[in-house]
Amino acid sequence: MIEMQDVYKTYPNGVMALSGINVRIKQGEFVYVVGPSGAGKSTFIKMMYREEKPTSGSIMINGVNLAKLKDSKVPLLRRHIGVVFQDFKLLPKLTVYENVAFALEVIEESPKNIKKRVMEVLDLVGLKHKARFYPDELSGGEQQRVSIARSIVNSPKIVIADEPTGNLDPDTSWGIMDLFEEINNRGTTIVMATHNREIVNTIKKRVIAIENGKIVRDEARGEYGYDS
Repeated sequence: MIEMQDVYKTYPNGVMALSGINVRIKQGEFVYVVGPSGAGKSTFIKMMYREEKPTSGSIMINGVNLAKLKDSKVPLLRRHIGVVFQDFKLLPKLTVYENVAFALEVIEESPKNIKKRVMEVLDLVGLKHKARFYPDELSGGEQQRVSIARSIVNSPKIVIADEPTGNLDPDTSWGIMDLFEEINNRGTTIVMATHNREIVNTIKKRVIAIENGKIVRDEARGEYGYDS
């Protein structure tokens, strides 16, 4: 599903963000990516949806080498990968329904299929009753649920989440994690970067720890392992 081989990433300013990364993530896994600030987690995550390209090495997603993928092919790749961000990235002038539907409209799905699928995912995230609301009428947790609905409306095989609970209060965060577990139970691979020690230590999953651009720990049902 996801495989990185001997991946290095050096930015133009000379900072080496990743060094000798080798990892394989199987279909249906749920993986936390943890580590101190500045360790390389965000670069690691961004590689998976081709926001960043490696300086060297290969990154295979569903059999496609992202290191060699033409820029023109990136939008096609991203139809099969859902991405959830810490700051939601919803379009403020669109309703909840329209924000989620947008992901299907750009691939020219039929209006009938769009309506059916959007309402299905809004029901899954518990926001069917707020389909006509605008983002600024929702709580932070509700906005993140819309972001998750948008990320899965294309039925992607992989969902990549970058600090998805970072802006949420603890109670809301647990609700979001319940949702990710439900999505994972339906067969979607989840890769989640997080600083939330309590979540990682309570909801036991595979843990990949990155420090100074290198994987220092890769454990099934691992723990967070840092003070903050």
